[in-house]
Amino acid sequence: MPTETDLCALSATELLEGYRKHELSPVEVTRAVLERIERLNPLLNAFVLVSERALDDAKASEARWMSGQPKGLLDGVPASIKDIILTKGWPTLRGSKTIDPKGPWNDDAPATARLREHGAILVGKTTTPEFGWKGVTDSPLTGVTRNPWNPAKTPGGSSGGAAAALAAGMGALAVGTDGGGSIRIPCSFTGLFGLKASFGRVPAWPLSPFGTVAHVGPMTRSVADAALMLNVLALPDARDWHALPVERRDWRTALDDGVVDLRIAYSPDLGYAKVDGEVAALAREAVRVFADLGARVEEKNPGFESPEAIFRAHWFAGAAALVSGIPAQKRKLVDPGLLEIAEQGAKVSAAEITDAQMKRGALGMHMNLFHRDYDLLVTPTLAVPAFDVGLEFPPGKKRWIDWTPFTFPFNLTQQPAASIPCGLTKGGLPVGLHIVGPRYADALVLRAARAFETARPLAMPDLGRLK
Repeated sequence: MPTETDLCALSATELLEGYRKHELSPVEVTRAVLERIERLNPLLNAFVLVSERALDDAKASEARWMSGQPKGLLDGVPASIKDIILTKGWPTLRGSKTIDPKGPWNDDAPATARLREHGAILVGKTTTPEFGWKGVTDSPLTGVTRNPWNPAKTPGGSSGGAAAALAAGMGALAVGTDGGGSIRIPCSFTGLFGLKASFGRVPAWPLSPFGTVAHVGPMTRSVADAALMLNVLALPDARDWHALPVERRDWRTALDDGVVDLRIAYSPDLGYAKVDGEVAALAREAVRVFADLGARVEEKNPGFESPEAIFRAHWFAGAAALVSGIPAQKRKLVDPGLLEIAEQGAKVSAAEITDAQMKRGALGMHMNLFHRDYDLLVTPTLAVPAFDVGLEFPPGKKRWIDWTPFTFPFNLTQQPAASIPCGLTKGGLPVGLHIVGPRYADALVLRAARAFETARPLAMPDLGRLK
């Protein structure tokens, strides 16, 4: 039997192959993950809740594998759920002291339900900033979550607990949400692969308080695992009125077809973003991988002005609606930053929201036209590397939107976008490369990411120094 470290480092694809050959045990894998959580979670603060049933669920999985009757595509794979997403029998507190833990908690969200149906072992719920409102992970309820690459740094957010758990080997798969970068931000900061699928690809219910900019998607340590996970997460759920028609396909098909002759536009700054020099250099060097693999790479900005004002109208107004639903006597418990943007959002008029919606449509059309000439757009994922924990933004920046100029535009356009690690700073912190595809071209984004990953395999942090 492999060591605890080996078991916790294995991908979902590797675990399933081991179960199939009876070379690995779901019980031993789950026990190793739970031991890792017990050891590292006090430092990293990735989990707000750890399952008391995980080993029992693993024993049931092992019995199914031994009888040759696995349950679905993920039987026995340890996975986590972000504490924004409903999970039957567990409180979903959303990082907030304003929610009553007593519930009732009678529903699984679509993502949770699909993972259960396919036999995944739900090991717990991961931390989030309050209601997922910002790009780092700390909250009045759970405190500060830390980065396994350097615990003095943030893992990003809002799916920061999910990222910290994955990067530290506390589970092979994680479900995240992304309303402005909340999958891609922490994946960039922690050296993971994360996909914000096309809006509606992964059914979500209830709809995010921030509306139709918010996506649900897979966070993994390999592209193949994300494609496998998408096979499960993208299954239909009638509760999501916005969901796309289901595609009866295996998202792993053609994953290794490469990028030969793909037309790739590389934009180092979208024409307006200010990017850290080290991040910019790592991303520029990484883009050469696509050219070496046979793609036709051209430096080209997509040609739109910063859509920050459009996004703010959507996001801040959503925050205002969210806070208005919290009883007045409980608002003193809310993160002051969330209250601040809610106050600004309350001043956005109906006419301004309508104008922002029209401009959002124009931006979406612009990108549709752009992708007639380019199969993919590649940028850095973020403008900065991971910064100190406890801060919403690094020195010289303001609000989380200011240091995420590459992520939130593509929540507005609802395009598929992924972050994949492309190198380390001199300080040993991961940097992500951002791959954006036309709407609904999720398979193309996965294929390009897989080609890059094959040339530049992902790595996990050195956990031996974490005490």
